[in-house]
Amino acid sequence: MKNTPSPALPLWRIALLVAALAAATGVAFASWLDHGAGIFLATVESGLAWCF
Repeated sequence: MKNTPSPALPLWRIALLVAALAAATGVAFASWLDHGAGIFLATVESGLAWCF
């Protein structure tokens, strides 16, 4: 019986992908905490924040 490679991604690649997504989410959240008020005020001034 031959050893055929599994079509699923290896576990380390999945772990690396999850870690990268978690890091990107953390950076985006930290940026929003730093600049969120300015972003919101800029959208209010340009009329794009009508849904709030």
